[in-house]
This record gives sequence, C-alpha cells and structure tokens, in this order.
Amino acid sequence: MIPQPPSPSREAFLNRTNVHNKSSLSDRKRVFQSDSDLTNHARKRVRLEGNHEVNTPVIENIDGYSSSEDDSDVVAIPRPSWTRSIYSMHSALLSSSPSTLSRLQYPSTRPILESFVSSHKADMFKCHSVDINSFTSIPYACSYSNNAKRGGSPLLSVATEQGVVYILDTRKREDWDCEPQRISFQPFANGIFDVHWSPDDTLLATASADRTVHISSLESTGVKTIRQLHGHKGTVKCVSWDPSRNGDILCSGGRDGGICVWDLRVGKDIQSPEDVERGSCSPVIVIPRAHDSKEQLTKSRPRKGKLPPATLRSITSLVFSPTEPLGLISSGSTDGILRYWDLRLPILTGDSTRSKKAAKTKISPLITSTDPTTYQNTRRSRGISSLSLGSGPSAYSLFALANDSRVHTFNQRTLEPLSGWTFSKAKDQAQETILDNWSYGHDEMRTNSFYVRAATSPCGSWLASGGAEKGSVFLFDISGGAESRFRSTGDDMGDDGTRRAVQLRGQTGEVGAVDWAQGMLASCADDGTVRIWRPDIEVYRRCQENAESMRWDWSWSTNA
Repeated sequence: MIPQPPSPSREAFLNRTNVHNKSSLSDRKRVFQSDSDLTNHARKRVRLEGNHEVNTPVIENIDGYSSSEDDSDVVAIPRPSWTRSIYSMHSALLSSSPSTLSRLQYPSTRPILESFVSSHKADMFKCHSVDINSFTSIPYACSYSNNAKRGGSPLLSVATEQGVVYILDTRKREDWDCEPQRISFQPFANGIFDVHWSPDDTLLATASADRTVHISSLESTGVKTIRQLHGHKGTVKCVSWDPSRNGDILCSGGRDGGICVWDLRVGKDIQSPEDVERGSCSPVIVIPRAHDSKEQLTKSRPRKGKLPPATLRSITSLVFSPTEPLGLISSGSTDGILRYWDLRLPILTGDSTRSKKAAKTKISPLITSTDPTTYQNTRRSRGISSLSLGSGPSAYSLFALANDSRVHTFNQRTLEPLSGWTFSKAKDQAQETILDNWSYGHDEMRTNSFYVRAATSPCGSWLASGGAEKGSVFLFDISGGAESRFRSTGDDMGDDGTRRAVQLRGQTGEVGAVDWAQGMLASCADDGTVRIWRPDIEVYRRCQENAESMRWDWSWSTNA
C-alpha cells in the first residue's frame, strides 16, 4: 500500500454534550424552509474519498498473464495458496496497482460483506432533538474524517434536519462501556443536507436549506463558524472540497440548478459574532443552470427572481476528478447524464472597470455523458442522487446511484457509462438470461428518493447504498476486473440482471446517508439513529447458529 502522509494532530474539543434520553421514531420528515421557491418535500443529501495515484507495477505469471513492460518495474506478488483465507487473498491483491488489478481474477469478497454485524448497545448513536416536543432528529448527512479513512481516529460528523452537527467517536467498544463524549454545535436553524471534512480535517463545510454554506473551524477552544458563503438562490444540496488545495477551494450545488466555486483565500475570517459580514464570501465562478440542455438555455429568460419549476434541474452531487486538476464532475436530478467541467477555463464576460456591475464568468462542460437509465427500453430517464469515486481495484470507475434503484458505473475519464449494456449469458429454446455486469442492485433495493446516498470504501473494494424502505443497507463487491465480470455466473447475479448485494437490516424507515471509514460503515436512518457496522466473523457465526437469542443484541446481514 502507498504510505499516507501523517494526519494533523487534533486537540481535545470543548463544548461537549452527551444527552441520554429515551427517543421515539419520527413519524415524518420535518425540514424548515426559508426560501419560498422550494417544494413541500425537501430533499437531503453524501460523498467519499478521492483516489490515490500509484505507480504501475508489473506482475508476471499470475493466472497466465505476463507483462511486456520493463523488468525494472516488476513487483512480485506470491500466488495465494488454497490454505490462505479470503482475507489474506484480498489483502495481497490490494497491494497491486489499478492497471494490473483490472486484468486479474479476483476472489469474491462477499463472505467479508456477509460478516458485517452491529451491536444494539455499542454501535448505536441517537440524534437528540432540540425541540421539546420530540425526542429524536432525523440525520440527513454523515461523513467520516479523512484521517478515519486512513485508519486513524474514527470521527464521524452527522448533520440533522434541525441544523445540528454531531461529531461522534465511533471506535469499537464493549457493550457495557459508555458512549464517548460527543461534540455538538448548531450552525443553522434549518435542515443541513450535506457535510464534508476538508482534506486536512480542520474545517467542516455544511450546506443548508437557507441557501448558504457555512465553514466551521475545529479548534481546541471550540467550534466556530469562520465563513458564510452566499451565492445560491435555492437550497444548497451538496458540497465538495478540492483534495489538491488543502482546504482552500470547494464547490457547491443547489436546487436552483447552479454550481458555485469558492476560494477561501479571498476575504477574511469572522473574528466575532458581531463581525458576520466580514466573513461573507462571494463565489469566484458561478455556473448557472448547469444541467439544462442547449434548447432550454436558448429560451427566453423568465422574470427576475422567477424560475418555472419545469426548468429547475437540481445539482445533486459533485466530485473533483482524481486525475485532472480542477476538473469537476456533476450530476442532476432529472436524468442520468454526467457533466465534466474544467474550472481553469472560465470565459470572462463584461467589464467591471467600465460598468457598475461586476464581471461575470461563463463556463461550458467539456464532456457530457449519455444516460444509462434509458438503455433498457425504460419510459423515461431517472435522476442521480449520489456520485462516488472508485480507488484501488476500482480505480478509474465512477459510481452513480440513480433513482431507478441501481448503481451505474461510469469511466472516470471519459464519463462513458459501462452499465446499462446487456448481453446474453445463457441461451436456449426456453429462456434467455440477460446480464448487466456493471450495474448493482437488489430485489428489495428502492432508491426513488434523493435522500438516499451511496459511498465507496477507502480500500476501493466495496460500495454501500442506502434504501428507501425497510431500514436496509446494501453492500456490493466492486473489486472485480473486466474479465472476472464477464465470467460471472447466474449465481453472482440477481433476478433483475444486476450484481448481487448483501443486505443489512437494523434500522427503521428510510436509510439515507452512508459513509465508510477503515474497517467500518455508518448508516443514518429516519428513526433518528446512526448505526455502525463492522466485519466480525465470530459474532456472525453465532448469529447464524442461534438467531433467536442473538437478535436481541445484534443485527447482521440477510440473504433475502
């Protein structure tokens, strides 16, 4: 594995709270809207880590493959014997580079995914309500720190419908141990739809329904808001940090269909509560109506401040390209089309020296993908709610969770969809089996909600998706290369032609936000709880052998 740079030291936080109250299930979602152009059904939002660039080693004589490149770069990996466990085989393959891994046959990691379990006592966290009329608050977004993804302290930030942010310590503990002290602060009096750590884990960006993005600083003296970013005309749905700029550049997307690029080096931080205007910041680049078609853009503009609902194409997710500097990939709410933007090529329009109006920037997408949600003779296209970058064995892949209850795979560089194309795996006179080896789904997986998100693991081998029903989380093995995918049998595929999932059940209602740290997965549900899942083969075996008694203390995977 490539050595990771040491993470910055973190001092103890102040203003810690840890309230233990009996909580009940929330009957409905409550989102406090301040802008009049929003619909009654508010939406929420999550995202993952970037990719690691590695040198391309060469492997010889593995499964009949031999490399023709320079022998000076040869890296010898011993072939795993039959006595080695699936965990050892998986670790050995992860030490190779993405280009080599794409040619290898991978052992299935499904047994590892099936061993994920969660304790009802030690792995459960409740989001307490600030309203005296309710016990819990619905978590809308969650995000592990970058240090947690590298194996450090597993700090998880959780944002709720009431504008409260919790920072939870999710390290493994015994059932009789008390919950570690948590940090809580409230940057908004409104629902928070996205939360993300800066690359150095010193800042938190939160996107809210009040049309603003807040930047909070995590210091030893406490948590304080240092910037308020104003530029959207509707709810801010997603935020994304540029991983190469160490907390200086970030982007945000909103329900108004616009993308804003922010440079925190412009302006000054808020020094006191009375000095809020000093920390207000304007975007350096604005891309209005980013996912509108050319025909829609050429139509006559509506009256100022009025935008017909039919033309609103919300920006649902943003990720920075791991291979191109200042390359941004965006998704929308109305179709499965992705767009790539080069933020280094804005076109300046107007002249701020001759006019009172400031100069504006205009930028066009360099790449526009096709829509995989319409490939299989569907009646209409479906929107995308979440984008996740692959890494390691899934490098150069981009995973998009769509409202058609599938996760589609795109090429990171060309944005061409790999999923959606089907082929005949078995054909006879009675039946023809159609398989789609690059899309992921489950018979009980429903993602027809923009609250539901997906995330890839730090190792790049697994993908997790929430679900709109039955409190379920779905896990997928995404480590297989092209050859292993096309050697898939009917046992590896679901009834709908997509790759099989491992289903985790332990919460109630819709499971929206999910995120990974090293060795654990967090899921947030409408019952106001955050549950942590970890692989534990011993506990899983006991659950399988004695399910009746173990179900009172544990939740585990099902093979429904």
